[in-house]
Amino acid sequence: MGIDRRVASPEQISTDALRAQLEFLKLSYLLERFEPLAQEAGVEQWSHVDYLARLIEGEAHAREDRSIQRRVALARFPVLKTLDQFEWNWPTKINRPQIQNLFRLRFIEDKGNVIFIANVGLGKSHLSIALAHTACLRGYPVLFTTAVDIINTLSAAQAQGNLKRELRKYLQPKLLVVDELGYLPIDKHGADLLFQIISERYEHGALIITTNRAYKHWPEIFNHDSTLTSALLDRLLHHAETVVIEGKSYRMKEQIEA
Repeated sequence: MGIDRRVASPEQISTDALRAQLEFLKLSYLLERFEPLAQEAGVEQWSHVDYLARLIEGEAHAREDRSIQRRVALARFPVLKTLDQFEWNWPTKINRPQIQNLFRLRFIEDKGNVIFIANVGLGKSHLSIALAHTACLRGYPVLFTTAVDIINTLSAAQAQGNLKRELRKYLQPKLLVVDELGYLPIDKHGADLLFQIISERYEHGALIITTNRAYKHWPEIFNHDSTLTSALLDRLLHHAETVVIEGKSYRMKEQIEA
């Protein structure tokens, strides 16, 4: 039986060592592409700097893509929506320039608020998701939730003595989206919990709220507590933009057109 006397070349030893180091550093794009790009660099006669620049550019893009995917996952969107998908012609009243301007996301930097007011089926949740998704793409941490989910989660945490820790989940993101405010009645305890979120985010983080109630009807949302409602609106509207959408529910479009 012969003896295999094959010995790895110095180049192969260096390549294996580089692979191990790239894997240790979790530079996945470099690990996958440094050899094919080296061959391409030889054919195209790139300089060493050009070769390195291509590798680093690819790694940076791959890392940014992973960061976006992570932010989108952490945002907990029920579905993904974009502004391009929105049907502007359906509502009878909508301020398109106002909404398009919001997608510059200046309100996030200003720690301001956006309130979408519309009846059901007019796209306020669609627009809030599209805005928040755009924020994810541009590097902002986001959380999407509903008013009822906040209250239920915080009530359970308070019962277990974990209220402060759970509050941080709603205070840390640069942008918090609170969907469906006013769809279900809120008791005094729930109103107090929601007030804590809005009060503590005031001038510290941006907020998007969707609701089917005009401001004059908000005391009905908050257990007819006019004092709490007044204090909440005072904070909420100090740095806010209100978007009013009117029309018939898009979900009834087929029945209406039939």
